[in-house]
Amino acid sequence: MTDGRDKFEDDDFDDKDEGVSESVDEGADTGADDGADEAAYVPENPRCGFVALVGAPNAGKSTLLNAMVGSKVSIVSSKVQTTRTRVLGITIAGDSQIIFVDTPGIFKPKRRLDRAMVAAAWQGAEDADLVGLLFDVSRRGIDQDTLGIIARLKEQGRKAILILNKIDLVPREKLLGLADSFNQEGIFTDIFMLSASTGDGVEHLRGFLAARMPEGPWHYPEDQISDMPMRLLAAEITREKLFQQLHQELPYSATVETEQWEEFENGSVKISQVVYVQRDSQKAIVLGKQGTRIKALGQAARTELEEMLEQRVHLMLFVKVREDWENDPERYEAWNLDFGAS
Repeated sequence: MTDGRDKFEDDDFDDKDEGVSESVDEGADTGADDGADEAAYVPENPRCGFVALVGAPNAGKSTLLNAMVGSKVSIVSSKVQTTRTRVLGITIAGDSQIIFVDTPGIFKPKRRLDRAMVAAAWQGAEDADLVGLLFDVSRRGIDQDTLGIIARLKEQGRKAILILNKIDLVPREKLLGLADSFNQEGIFTDIFMLSASTGDGVEHLRGFLAARMPEGPWHYPEDQISDMPMRLLAAEITREKLFQQLHQELPYSATVETEQWEEFENGSVKISQVVYVQRDSQKAIVLGKQGTRIKALGQAARTELEEMLEQRVHLMLFVKVREDWENDPERYEAWNLDFGAS
């Protein structure tokens, strides 16, 4: 097994060094609130429930989740199958707390990781109060993955809400035809047409869901937007930038893990992460010539992390070869995936 790390610091690149760093100047005030916590808000007539967002890969589930929550809680990429685990996004609408479950795209699994991702998606749907099936209307027609999801929902006796996404990309005539085709399946109680990327129609869907949440106390504090640990979310943001920058050059056999998180008195934070790939050739792709790609990756990830954390970030990125990480049970445990899913 090959194991290697590389470092990029300033403008010098030396593949014998032990780290890739992307850091910023220290000393800025983060604006953190030093006062006492306010009393938790309790609505007079609380409602709370779970809404599972399911669909074929790249239907726009993560984009819709982020739009509903109003903040980045799930990574977005033009590459399909980027969401690997169930991500909870939490939003408030009136007296209702809506807990969205962003699931991995449902497709025909081939690898162990694929099987675990699809199993997580179906588990999220089974546990939810409502299911929203997203469909990318810019597709030529209803694809086999989406038809398979509809068939599975029929087998389970589940009703669902149909969410036709990316309506800004197609003429209205096509939307009406698609809505009619889906309606003939007999499992959709309501149909919504929206664009998660532009926000068109998102508030209408939010209001609809809020009114249909079961009566009961909120599960999370008012200001919490996700249950994802910050270390995992930070790693997901870097993985998103990895996919965005490398496009078709890097296969899905790459992942990112946060190894160290250190807070400093001046309000900044040092985050050390490892980008795992399966071969030396893939490591060379991630590093780029004289470390240019890993530096660009670090800059992009750091910028978004600073916006999310509202504090200065020192980001250290390492690239390491782990030939068979997709068959390592510890990786699956970190993502809350079932290693033995069939």
